[in-house]
Amino acid sequence: MSQRSEELMTSRRRFLKYLAASPLLAYWGFNSGRASLAQTPDQGPLDQEIMDAFAQDINVIPSPEKALNVFDFEPAARGVLPPAHYGYLITGVDNDATMRANREDFRKYQLRARRLVDVREIDTSTDLLGEKWNTPIVIAPIASQQAFHYDGEIAVANAARSREQLQILSTLSTESVEDVSRARGRPVWYQLYPTDTWNVTEALVKRAEAAGCPVVVLTVDLLAGSNRESLERFKLMDDRICSDCHDPDIPEWTTRPMFKGMDMSEVRFSGAGLTWEFVDRLKELTTMKVVIKGIVTHEDARLCLAHGVDGIVVSSHGGRAVASSRSTIACLPEVVEAVGGRIPVLIDSGFRRGTDIFKALALGADAICIGRPYLWGLAAFGQPGVEKVLDILRAELRLVMRQMGTTSIAKISRNSIKQEG
Repeated sequence: MSQRSEELMTSRRRFLKYLAASPLLAYWGFNSGRASLAQTPDQGPLDQEIMDAFAQDINVIPSPEKALNVFDFEPAARGVLPPAHYGYLITGVDNDATMRANREDFRKYQLRARRLVDVREIDTSTDLLGEKWNTPIVIAPIASQQAFHYDGEIAVANAARSREQLQILSTLSTESVEDVSRARGRPVWYQLYPTDTWNVTEALVKRAEAAGCPVVVLTVDLLAGSNRESLERFKLMDDRICSDCHDPDIPEWTTRPMFKGMDMSEVRFSGAGLTWEFVDRLKELTTMKVVIKGIVTHEDARLCLAHGVDGIVVSSHGGRAVASSRSTIACLPEVVEAVGGRIPVLIDSGFRRGTDIFKALALGADAICIGRPYLWGLAAFGQPGVEKVLDILRAELRLVMRQMGTTSIAKISRNSIKQEG
């Protein structure tokens, strides 16, 4: 066994010791070293498969090259992350039903393969808001990436550069937009979290614009807050002293690089009072194209058009925002129909396979954003892990396009899939 593999296994066993000492064992129904949730569907926040995985001392891949699919990176990430950081990565809201739906609902669509098509040449390129990309796969914005690997967003940007991949950077990144864009080799898209203070929004947007970002992605699905039970339970397993890294008297999010030099003492991370007027002000403030992330209904899609929005991301924040129990793949058709091709529609949440990506493209999405998979790769192996995750998804997409007889993204249509029932 390699030194890296031994380190992963040691970390994993240490994590299992957290579980063994946890008062939550009785709640989760651990029995003889294995997890078994009570039968009440809404009692436990973590599904059976996840808890079973914790109770087994399984082998993990020793290097990115050994991965057969993106799921292989999850145990490797789990083995090296402290409980609170892993809990942040894995959590949904309430009983995690929305997060599970994001995966399960892909099964509701089957592929319709066409035969005797020359598929020697496959074109996965796509156009998004005036730029051409060699793949419809986008690196979604995720906060606090140095919590998963010390190179954080820089490692991801380096991977995005090596694979010529579109990257969206979170407001709550642990690296500045200037440094990430420099590592990426071209400006990234900038994701915007609104606060209750317009001056802060204005400063963030102007800074992103000055850094050359062509697009600002306004996230609107967390304005009312969220109830992340799984995260809180994993925090209880973590015996580290948090004050070693975080000042308990200062909201941690206010210390991020994008807020450097601002007076954040009276600023609140809240957007409960935001309305479409905010979108109008944002459009007037910047020359960047404005994309709204978190749209899941045809009503709001039409309002995006009415307010001059340049693009939409159908998103449930990876099942971390609202306990709707409704997947993004289920929301996609009504948003696509409402937009009618006038602006691009992207989608995230739950994408793990090339077939998942293909199904979303068949339903009318222009691009697909991935989140947790590339963080699994980042946590386990840094930049090479992210690169391998991207390579796997791109290879799987090309394979399914060949299998379906669709030689370009433009040739993937609603006729390429069939919904069950």
